[in-house]
Amino acid sequence: MAEEQIVEGVVEEALPNTLFRVMLQSDEQVLAYLAGKMRLHRIKVLVGDRVQVQLDPYGGRARIVRRL
Repeated sequence: MAEEQIVEGVVEEALPNTLFRVMLQSDEQVLAYLAGKMRLHRIKVLVGDRVQVQLDPYGGRARIVRRL
């Protein structure tokens, strides 16, 4: 199994169904969703929060794994 890359970013926009538009440090925007553990423990993510995202190796979406 390929290891996914974890990078930091800032939440730019909150969308419906716990989707977020995140601006990465490399000036790239990705569409990210909350990880299951974050939903389970009801961790809130707001616009302007710094987060760690796990990038999908095939491109497309990313998963928010930690709020900083």
